Amino acid sequence: MSCSVAVSNSPVFSPSANLFCSLSSVSIPSSPAESIALTLTHLKSTTQSPSSSSTTSSCSSPSSLSPCSPFRFRLQKPPSGLSSSSLASASASTSASGSAATVLKRKRPMRLDIPVVMGFGGGPATSRAGEEAEVEREGYGYSVYCKRGRREAMEDRFSAVVDLEGDPKQAFFGIFDGHGGAKAAEFAAGNLDKNILDEVVSRDEKEIEDAVRHGYLNTDAQFLKEDCRGGSCCVTALIRKGNLVVSNAGDCRAVMGRGGVAEALTNDHRPSREDEKDRIESMGGYVDLIHGTWRIQGSLAVSRGIGDRDLKQWVIAEPDTKIVTIKPEDEFLILASDGLWDKVGNQEAVDLVRSLCIGVEKADPLSACKKLADLSVSRGSCDDISVMLIHLGHYV
Repeated sequence: MSCSVAVSNSPVFSPSANLFCSLSSVSIPSSPAESIALTLTHLKSTTQSPSSSSTTSSCSSPSSLSPCSPFRFRLQKPPSGLSSSSLASASASTSASGSAATVLKRKRPMRLDIPVVMGFGGGPATSRAGEEAEVEREGYGYSVYCKRGRREAMEDRFSAVVDLEGDPKQAFFGIFDGHGGAKAAEFAAGNLDKNILDEVVSRDEKEIEDAVRHGYLNTDAQFLKEDCRGGSCCVTALIRKGNLVVSNAGDCRAVMGRGGVAEALTNDHRPSREDEKDRIESMGGYVDLIHGTWRIQGSLAVSRGIGDRDLKQWVIAEPDTKIVTIKPEDEFLILASDGLWDKVGNQEAVDLVRSLCIGVEKADPLSACKKLADLSVSRGSCDDISVMLIHLGHYV
């Protein structure tokens, strides 16, 4: 394709002469396939210099002073008999008639190849509008719902493993709240259950708390070898031989509904806790209050978790663990990230779940998870929110 600026006596095309007021011509050799003719028209004054009088004769009459279109575009195919050589000779003849022909050579811009960004799982990453903003799942004895906050990508993960060792009364559940990316949360969700179970089966049943501790520490050590940034808070529940073993590192929380009463089975690990602050400062770190939030080294707002390579000296992966025997009055267990607990109280959460799951004709645990997340959002939460509801009656 080529671009030509032609005048009324141009051999490329010949519109009516009274449409043109300038005979200056810019010509570019055209391809045989297609050409674009661009006509520029300028309204000239009747008083012209002698050198230009021969090119503005068509505008010398009063009628020629009427306004005319300054630009005219025309897309056309050249006549079949018009070749590149004939166009060149036509341009030369135009120059010979008194107009100065200027030949401009212009190359077509190079093609832009935009690389495809790969997301998790090897597929193309989609835009924010196309990302999965909600995840929901129901399985044997549990329901889970995750809702993305204002981040570009969901950083929460969850784990649910039922029928451990072929026993339907054994299971492992976990919620993992990533920060600085989702890598640590994803790693913990995929490996913590295996590491804990490996420690449990190799020890005496009385040492289960120590087994869980080593499972957390081993997972942390493995992730640090991956040379990845970021970290993750964790809360897990191992159900084994009628016992509920609940552990946490960070500010994810476990709350049990027992006869309608909320009982927190974990304590959040935050720098604002006096014992955590003392531990950090005894190891040479410091805790600052920044915009109303206590932070380690002015950075992280949790004091324990998986990962966090740059703060590992103070952000430890050692969990707190509590073991309780599951009783008939133990109705359900809520595992959730701080996206829920920052806006919704323990008893409030238990009351909402009971209204949909206890003493009703048809229990709807997934709907209860969603309503808890929506309640937190309605109160201003911008964080990722993950809520898991475990029906303890299945494991009595």
